[in-house]
Amino acid sequence: MYFDLQPTLENDLIQIVPLKETDFEALYAVASDPLIWEQHPNKDRYQRTVFQNFFKGAIESKGAFIVYEKETGKIVGSSRYYELDEENSSVAVGYTFIGREFWGKGHNRALKTLMLDYAFQFVDKVILHIGASNYRSQKATEKLGQAKLAN
Repeated sequence: MYFDLQPTLENDLIQIVPLKETDFEALYAVASDPLIWEQHPNKDRYQRTVFQNFFKGAIESKGAFIVYEKETGKIVGSSRYYELDEENSSVAVGYTFIGREFWGKGHNRALKTLMLDYAFQFVDKVILHIGASNYRSQKATEKLGQAKLAN
């Protein structure tokens, strides 16, 4: 079975589409907020040159997305699939960031649910890499697990 690492996916709240080179400025406008990165291992990713390197890696991964809020068309953030391992039937989901405007409003849960549901059509395991001091992401992931168990 072929796992397309950059499908277009959507639900009632968001749409995720493959990241393109032309998305840099609009995505950087969201990522340039230092508070997004304060708990992240790369705390300086809000700086343009650091973000350029991150963005370059996202494009080269061929698994990165830009996330839009469906109702407004605003950019929510970004995420990606990476480290697809067909032998072990696994893929990683990460490099996710969400603009502060969307924190606590269900956008991260909607994003991860879309990505996990899609991935589990092709692999048995999805790996989420989260920094040891990124408590915000750890909490969000715990909530996601509870939501998935409740369904």
